[in-house]
Amino acid sequence: MIGNIHHPQGLICNNYFCIRVGTHDNAHQGIPRTPTRFDQEYHDDIHGDEEDFVKKVLSFISSCIPKVISPHSKRVKQWNKIIAIFCLVAIFLDPLFFFILYVQKDFNCIVINWTRTIPLVVLRSLNALVYFLNILLQFRLAYLSASTGSRVIDIVDHPKEIAMHYLHSYFLLDLFVVIPLSQIIILFVLPKYLDSSGANHSKNLISVVILVQYIPRLFRFLPLLIGQSPAGIIFESAWASCTLNLLIFMLSGHIIGSCWYLFGLQRVNQCLLDACHNANIIGCMKYVDCGKGHSSHQTQDLWTNNVNATSCLNSLSGAFYYGIYANVVRLTTGSNLIKKYLYALFWGFQQISTLAGNLTPSDFELEVLFTMIIIGLGLLLFALLIGNIQNFLQSLGQRTLEMQLRSREVEQWMNQFHLSEDLRKRIRHAERYNWMATIGMNAQMFMENMPEDLQRDIRRHLFEFIKKIRIFSLMDEPILDAICERLRQKVYFKRSTILHPGDLVEKMFFVLRGELKSIGEDGTRVFLTERDACGEELLVWCLENSSVSTDGKKAWLPGPRLLSRRTVTCLTNVEVYSIGAADLEAITIRFTRFLRNPLVQRALRFESPYLRSVAATRIQVAWRRYWKRQLIRALSQENYY
Repeated sequence: MIGNIHHPQGLICNNYFCIRVGTHDNAHQGIPRTPTRFDQEYHDDIHGDEEDFVKKVLSFISSCIPKVISPHSKRVKQWNKIIAIFCLVAIFLDPLFFFILYVQKDFNCIVINWTRTIPLVVLRSLNALVYFLNILLQFRLAYLSASTGSRVIDIVDHPKEIAMHYLHSYFLLDLFVVIPLSQIIILFVLPKYLDSSGANHSKNLISVVILVQYIPRLFRFLPLLIGQSPAGIIFESAWASCTLNLLIFMLSGHIIGSCWYLFGLQRVNQCLLDACHNANIIGCMKYVDCGKGHSSHQTQDLWTNNVNATSCLNSLSGAFYYGIYANVVRLTTGSNLIKKYLYALFWGFQQISTLAGNLTPSDFELEVLFTMIIIGLGLLLFALLIGNIQNFLQSLGQRTLEMQLRSREVEQWMNQFHLSEDLRKRIRHAERYNWMATIGMNAQMFMENMPEDLQRDIRRHLFEFIKKIRIFSLMDEPILDAICERLRQKVYFKRSTILHPGDLVEKMFFVLRGELKSIGEDGTRVFLTERDACGEELLVWCLENSSVSTDGKKAWLPGPRLLSRRTVTCLTNVEVYSIGAADLEAITIRFTRFLRNPLVQRALRFESPYLRSVAATRIQVAWRRYWKRQLIRALSQENYY
């Protein structure tokens, strides 16, 4: 293939079909050749496959990259819970690295427990991997942003804006948190450069690396542990929030206890160094660190049997004043990780709970600062976490207290009007059942504070059972919305009578729970259960007693109101949703045209349990009258003949 070859006339040949010819006139000239069908097919086979392969690779890569995700989606909420749990594990895991160092009592030196180190490194790597996935998610997670000079909060869902927002906010900090510094130091640096005599240096290096990364981790992870994220609250349950507060309190004791062990080990190391300076043993400094093991040497035997060095491992000997680390000395000489950790955790809980009231530090500056930090952290935890738990416990009893106050008011009211004992018993039962059914909340007031479209969606969800009733399954959404908007929850109790013969039918009921019995004037019995309607004859009456006024609007015809011709009694405690006659009149005025549809009229008349029983009774009466007339006619004909 030859490109950009000059034509004899001065033209440039950019065609890959340009060739060189061997004549003397144009031996070094590139002239275009007319491509043949074979050349075109050859080009399509070679370059077409390359282009298809590139397109497939790009499409595969783009399919692996997720689209922009809403911060309010269900998957994001579940992921926030998972990342919060892993953050809790990560914060809990890092201080455990302090316990892999201990003092080998037989040789008066500090050693690393490598068998305990590898599992901690693996767990820390897994946590770092999960948090790295969370970093990748942030580049595709939409965020909430308020417009300049406005309080309106919008969701930014443009990928470039999302990426730039994250890069300018917490990306560098998250990247520093997820870098496996401690894993690199433990697995690669310590075995190579601090192999034989590096336990002391390893202790300092591990503690510095973990503490440097631990503070940014706390800054990024604590909001998640408290249950807050940019998308909102992670754990909505009050019990989950209380559990998190308790876990944070335990985590604080864990951190304090682990640091207490590390600083105590540092004081033991300082005591051994002082003993080495005072012992006049040549080269004893290198025997303070055991590294991975020890060796048999005369000088080392002198160090092992040194009285001052041995006294450093006994806090009661008085060779070194340990202050608040007196009890940690005996922990540093043991290799049992569980015993050391449990006692350190207990010590941390004790000092946070008592605000370090039983501690008497030495004049060592870092020890005094550590004691002051314990006091400040204890005050902070009691002010925030323990205060939150107290508020939670009070909120659990708040409903009970409200119910007790309500019961006292009812009792005072009943005493004031000298009600009979039977009425008092029924009122107490009604109050108790109403409180359990509504959980002491006024749902109507709660709904009124919502936007209209949200109220409509909530009602559609709450009153979805209405569509399962044949009468309303044929109606459109606007009619159902108008009906649901006017529904009110009511509770009736066992043996209560909802309708009496001769009473005005003022409400239509939809049974949510319970069982009712309807008895007509002729003794017809109909049982109503969940998803049944009662008082549907009121809707039929509203349609039949309306007309069109002179201005084209609906108007009510004068006449008597609808009277009940049956008795409806509750067989159990019943929860219903009711709609009043005035509301039904307004709905029929607004949707008369649709309600007069033959399908709806058929459903109203023939799918209603009450109207079906009435129709069956009328058919039976008509049938009996028919047979009676036939019998009379037959008898009259016989007498005639």
